[in-house]
Amino acid sequence: MAVWVVGGRLGLRGCFGTYRLLCSRFQSRDSQNVEDEDRIQPSSKTPKIPKIYTKTGDKGFSSTFTGERRPKDDQVFEALGTTDELSSAIGFAMELITEKGHTFAEELQKVQCTLQDVGSALATPRSSAREAHLKRTAFEAGPILQLEQWIDNYSRQLPPLTAFILPSGGKSSSALHFCRAVCRRAERRVVPLVQMGETDANVAKFLNRLSDYLFTVARYAAMKEGNQEKIYKKNDPSH
Repeated sequence: MAVWVVGGRLGLRGCFGTYRLLCSRFQSRDSQNVEDEDRIQPSSKTPKIPKIYTKTGDKGFSSTFTGERRPKDDQVFEALGTTDELSSAIGFAMELITEKGHTFAEELQKVQCTLQDVGSALATPRSSAREAHLKRTAFEAGPILQLEQWIDNYSRQLPPLTAFILPSGGKSSSALHFCRAVCRRAERRVVPLVQMGETDANVAKFLNRLSDYLFTVARYAAMKEGNQEKIYKKNDPSH
């Protein structure tokens, strides 16, 4: 179990519950046949620190923000997991980007924070959500418009595309191209949920626009670092 905070909300990876749900899960352990040493012991000197593992997912099920139990290979968790993978890939790319002093590293950190909000929205399937859940995890169009502004800004500085380019252009650029590919997969996982009415269409729109942003800043990184982008050339079978 990994605890993460999203816009003031606390969630669980794989469970994505609220603080109330987290507390209830730990409280419920006392009613189970758990050894005393495996329980969280009260102390007047040290704060109570919950264990990283809860064992509640050992049977292959996990909880949504609404408290609904679903198999871990459910479409909701596929989308959540791929979104988490995307944020991790961006985090790795940021290490390379920061070393090069690129100014858009701060934008990428904002993107990671927004992906946490994406996770909150995905973890709240509408078929089991109450109005309070939906209000708390609503995903607005603001981040989409922000991405479009960033894309337009960098596009004005880039040479026009005259051919298909391959993921290339140095370490920073290549890492961002990898993020773009993961983003496309996250979008493919989210689209069915939108079509089923389980999540807001803005989530898919954000991921769609994010892949365009990642492509654009990958090219921008290559240009700023003075690295040549590799161009697609059709293989000649005679050679």
